Amino acid sequence: MGQWSRAELERAFAEYQRKAAEAGRSGDWKEWADQFTEDATYIEHHFGTFVGREAIFEWIASAMSDYPGRDMPEFPIGWYIIDDERGWVVCQVWNRMRDPGDGSIHQEYNVTLLKYAGDDRWSYEEDIYNPMRFGAMVAEWEAARSAASAG
Repeated sequence: MGQWSRAELERAFAEYQRKAAEAGRSGDWKEWADQFTEDATYIEHHFGTFVGREAIFEWIASAMSDYPGRDMPEFPIGWYIIDDERGWVVCQVWNRMRDPGDGSIHQEYNVTLLKYAGDDRWSYEEDIYNPMRFGAMVAEWEAARSAASAG
């Protein structure tokens, strides 16, 4: 048996999702960032590596207040796997853009690796994705938004 129970990992991951959803709605990423340990590492394959809770917060607050992050308020989970022996959660996160005005859904996924540290904290996150696919998705969303506002 691992250091933490599956139930604890499930609960912590549900809280991680809840805080991401709330941050997407409110634009305030502080509570979400506070889930990380003081010395956590966050690897974002396009933007770089951030070490420490405050660095993670500063990056996410900036990224999600600028375009296109500010237009990406939803992060539904497609699937997830919990490794309760080692304390890992691996999941598919859909990064969904706002409705462009025509009801269409524009989203792209990343695979996230989360390492649990206990006490409802995460010590590591890595988001793995294809930036080219994200760029194409955002371009399609922009075209749909332009068409909806012109029509």
